[in-house]
Amino acid sequence: MASLPRRPPKQPLDHEPEAVTYARKKAGLTKTELADALGVSVSLVSEIEGGTRNCTPAIQRRMAAVLNCPIVVLERKRAAPEPDAA
Repeated sequence: MASLPRRPPKQPLDHEPEAVTYARKKAGLTKTELADALGVSVSLVSEIEGGTRNCTPAIQRRMAAVLNCPIVVLERKRAAPEPDAA
């Protein structure tokens, strides 16, 4: 049975994929261990780290708790809006 093509993730992502990978490795966890602690699949963790799936706010909060890091570390950094030039 052919699967439907996966839609691209919301852009921009709500999380920083590289930060998730860094925090996971800093905590000394494998993708499998992190997935088990979060109660999600290893493929979801891989897709979050790879930037092909968006991390929901609920998973992001649980992930910060499991990785013992502030949630702001995992969040996507956004540029500050430009002030209006008058």
